[in-house]
Amino acid sequence: MAGEVGVELGAMLSTLLRRVAAAEQAVLDEHDLGMWDHAVLYALRAGAAASQAELAEATGRDKTRLIRHLDALEARGLITRTPNPQDRRLHVVTLTEAGRAVLGRCHERITEAEDTVLGGLSTDDAQQFRRLLTSLTRD
Repeated sequence: MAGEVGVELGAMLSTLLRRVAAAEQAVLDEHDLGMWDHAVLYALRAGAAASQAELAEATGRDKTRLIRHLDALEARGLITRTPNPQDRRLHVVTLTEAGRAVLGRCHERITEAEDTVLGGLSTDDAQQFRRLLTSLTRD
């Protein structure tokens, strides 16, 4: 109908994001990780970052604010930082085996939490929803 105002996509996504973030935060709390810590581990899952600036770009975190997360993750043995052989002013950031293990445990539990959030959908609809989001969020 002309003039009728429906729910906007941004509003719906905002509500869903809050629900998903709350469910995921409970899992991260179990592993003593913050959201940005998890974002760093997740960004490193496919391989090392050639620099901290590259990692900041990949996570969407300001590079000056990323340092404290890197310090904490390195202190826990979840990542390593080594001088970049091409430019020793830069540091290559790598996920350790311990970091990969924590990320794997988080991933399993986060998937379960997401399934709970999507529990109102049929299995087929939940899979389709994930496929559509994947399509919409590809770079």
